[in-house]
Amino acid sequence: ILEKEGFEADDIIGTVSRMCDEGGISCHILTGDRDDLQLASANTDVLLTITRMGATTTTVYDADAVYEEYGVTPSEFVDVKALMGDSSDNVPGVKGIGEKTAFGYIQKFKSIEKLYDNLDDEIIKPAARKKLQDGKDMAALSKKLCTIDRHVPIDSTLDDYERKEYNIPRLTELFV
Repeated sequence: ILEKEGFEADDIIGTVSRMCDEGGISCHILTGDRDDLQLASANTDVLLTITRMGATTTTVYDADAVYEEYGVTPSEFVDVKALMGDSSDNVPGVKGIGEKTAFGYIQKFKSIEKLYDNLDDEIIKPAARKKLQDGKDMAALSKKLCTIDRHVPIDSTLDDYERKEYNIPRLTELFV
């Protein structure tokens, strides 16, 4: 069990996945939270498990699969969610910008920052431009809220989680 006061589980998961990425170690995250797709990489697979109408499915996403499914990279996925918001995570997003529009803008501009640098682009309709201008502060706040912290100061290394032989006498003491 890993925990750190003041940090959410996603932040700790993100930190461990970063450590694995840096160490070239395969990492598998089993979750029902689409937010974790931002952690997908060459070394990190996100096994997204969803239950709909009584049927549970698990889809495996690496960075390429995220792009193939959503048309954005894992890091760009954060920007999409920041634009459209997510009431289940208390992320306000930009009022009036929905999922389809958010994906379209991030697919074209690659980030919220570049979107705001190019508000005069012809792809952005005047009504949407006004919503984006009015929601600029919310977009920045939402991006901060959506971004998983991958640098939680945990007091362990990956070596601490290496599989070792069981301590049979200690296990017997605990379970008998």
